Amino acid sequence: MNKNLKIVVYAISKNEEKFVDRWVNSMKEADDIVVLDTGSTDGTIEKLKSLGVKVVKRIISPWRFDVARNESLKLVPPDTDVCVCTDLDEIFESGWRKKIEENWQENTKQLRYKYVWNVLENNQDGVTFMYEKIHALNGFKWIYPVHEILSCDNLLPHEISTCVSLVLRHFPDPNKSRSQYLKLLELSVKECPESDRNTHYLAREYMFNKRYIEAISTFKQHLSLKNATWKEERGASLRYIGDCYFNLNKSYWAKFYYKKAIVESPKSRESYLSLAELYYLKKDYLSTIFVLKNMLEIKEKSLSYMTNPHCWNAHPFDLLAFCYYKINDLQLAIFYTHQALLMSQDNNRLQENLKYYLSLLNKN
Repeated sequence: MNKNLKIVVYAISKNEEKFVDRWVNSMKEADDIVVLDTGSTDGTIEKLKSLGVKVVKRIISPWRFDVARNESLKLVPPDTDVCVCTDLDEIFESGWRKKIEENWQENTKQLRYKYVWNVLENNQDGVTFMYEKIHALNGFKWIYPVHEILSCDNLLPHEISTCVSLVLRHFPDPNKSRSQYLKLLELSVKECPESDRNTHYLAREYMFNKRYIEAISTFKQHLSLKNATWKEERGASLRYIGDCYFNLNKSYWAKFYYKKAIVESPKSRESYLSLAELYYLKKDYLSTIFVLKNMLEIKEKSLSYMTNPHCWNAHPFDLLAFCYYKINDLQLAIFYTHQALLMSQDNNRLQENLKYYLSLLNKN
């Protein structure tokens, strides 16, 4: 364990007063906390300063996340060993500093950890993937106008350490606007047209904005790129094309692309679930069962940003139970409802379904 590390948390902020107390309390294990405020008009700056945080206010125009991150990184003291970049709507589990000290080796320049992008209503972790926003001070810079990432020209694989027990959770503000994301992503792709990552993100943003034709075209652009070789992301692009066609009321093409996504990334549950839900909506219960049971054969959950938590919770078992009920197999309907309840014990609807299935079985 390296207890001599100087660890500094740095962040950007704008009008996040409501998050300040929780965030500072979570980050207080650091030796120092510095924030670049980009134009708050509420009490964010005053509250941060009252809690001992060093704050500098600077307007970034035109706005880019990478520029703001790099300006915030300049606030980190030059004798810092480990830089920890977070946002004010994120919190670490207690004891995070010790985990960094235990995993930061002599040659470590960057540390990967588990990032929970959203927490569900039942307090279960939602979308979860590995993140790399903990890094050494020298040699790193932020790139891309949005969905920015750290870049280091001379970073070697053995200089990246991983700690899956280190967890940062994100509690996004549902009222926060994403309106700037689309233009910034278009700029990202314009600046770096061969970036498979940014092209995929741009296509998703078109989809989120219900611009389905543009989304389909851009997902296909992503799939055509020479460096778009990550099977899981390629599968996600095909699946999202299917989602776009579904929203355009073209279920034939939705099914076609869901099947292509399964072929492209057969170890990802997500495309199986999309295909199963399409069959379910069409009341093709036998096909729904077939696809879901194949999906459940996949036992390893990916720690990538494409992971859909509903593939791994009670939802598939709930669907299976209802499908078996519809084909008059009450014993399997009861079995899969039990499986669903093991993962969602307080779900009243599932409990009522179980009582109903049991009552039907007792009548027979």
